[in-house]
Amino acid sequence: MAHPLRARRLTDEEGRRLQAIVRRGTHSSTRVRRATIIMASASGTTAPAIARLVAADEDTVRQVIHRFNEIGLDCLDPRWAGGRPRRISGDDEAFIVQTARTRPVKLGRPFTHWSVRTLAAYLAAYLADNPDRPVAVGRERLRQLLHHHRISFQRTRTWKESTDPDKEAKLDRIEYLTTTCPNRCFAFDQFGPLSIRPTPGVGWAPRTRPDRLPATYHRTHRVRYFHGCYSLGDDQLWGVTRLHKSADNTLAAQKSIRAARPDNAPVYVICDNLSVNTTPKIRRWAGRNNVQLCLTPTNASWANPIEAQFGPLRTFVMGNSDHPNHPVLARELQAYLRWRNANARYPTVLTAQRRERARVRSERQQRWGRPRSQAA
Repeated sequence: MAHPLRARRLTDEEGRRLQAIVRRGTHSSTRVRRATIIMASASGTTAPAIARLVAADEDTVRQVIHRFNEIGLDCLDPRWAGGRPRRISGDDEAFIVQTARTRPVKLGRPFTHWSVRTLAAYLAAYLADNPDRPVAVGRERLRQLLHHHRISFQRTRTWKESTDPDKEAKLDRIEYLTTTCPNRCFAFDQFGPLSIRPTPGVGWAPRTRPDRLPATYHRTHRVRYFHGCYSLGDDQLWGVTRLHKSADNTLAAQKSIRAARPDNAPVYVICDNLSVNTTPKIRRWAGRNNVQLCLTPTNASWANPIEAQFGPLRTFVMGNSDHPNHPVLARELQAYLRWRNANARYPTVLTAQRRERARVRSERQQRWGRPRSQAA
C-alpha cells in the first residue's frame, strides 16, 4: 500500500519562515497559500483536506508538495513559463530609454518633446531603417517600459547659476567659519514680502471635509518684511517685522547680533549681497565693532544658513492662516519664535528645516556641503 503524499520534515529555519508568512499574511497571496499547504502537509494533513483549506485543486496541492520536496522553500516563488518569447532585449530597452531622454530636435524631429505616440512612431521608423535591431513596441508597452525605468512626463524648471567670480572663495569661507567657529557665526536675511491674505496649508480634518479659507481679491494692508537673525552656535532665531528693506533696519538687526556677543571678539555675519546690507554706514559700523560681513555669492542665497529657518515660519505661522492685519501676524510670529527657541531641537522644527533646506538646494541644483573633487 502506497503511503499518502506528505511534505518532508521541516527544519527549524523553514518552520519559522513558514509560520511568519502564514501568520502575518503580508506577502503575496501565492506565497501565503503555498506556505499554508507546506505547513499543513508537514503536520500530517492529507492533500484533500489541504485542498479544502486553501480552496485549491488537489492536483495543485500535490504539485506544491512535490516541488517543496525537490527544491525547498524556493517553491514559494513559482516561476511560471508561458506566453510568447520576448521581442525586446535589455539592450533595446536601454536604447528606448536613451531615445526618450533625448530631445527630438537632435534626432531630426521638428518638436521639442516626445509624446508616447510620436516616440513609438520614431522607433517604428528606426526599425524600418535598421532592420537588424528590432525595437518595435506598442504605445502601451512603451508606457510600461518608461514607467519601469522611472521615466515620467514632467514640467521643466528653471534655475540660476551664480556668475560671481569669487563664488568658490566665498563658499569656502562660509563653510570654514561655520565649521570651525559656529559660536561666533550669525546669519541675517529678510523674509517676505508678508501680505495679509488667506494662506493655504495643511491640518487635521474629517476625511473629504478640509478646512475652508475665504477667497480674497482686495488686499489693502500692503506688505511687510521680517528681518531675521540666527545664531548658529545657540540655534536661536529672532527678528522684527519692518515696513521696508532699508539700511537703517538692517543696521538695527546687526546691532542686535553684536549685542548677543557683548565681548569685543570677532563676530561673523553671513548675509546676501543686497545693497542695503553693505552700505558705507553699515561697513563703517562693522569695522568699529569688530563685525565681519560674509557675503554669499550672487544668485546663491541658498548658502545662507538662515534660509532653512524660514521654512518652519512659512509652514507653522503663514500656512493655513487668515490673519486680519499685520499686528496680529507680527504677534503670531513672535509667539512662534519664543516657542521655537525654547524647543530648538523639536522634531517637527528639524523636519521643516530639512525640508526647506532640500527645497532651496534642489531649486539651485546645488549640494551645499558636499566636498569638491580634487583635481588630478
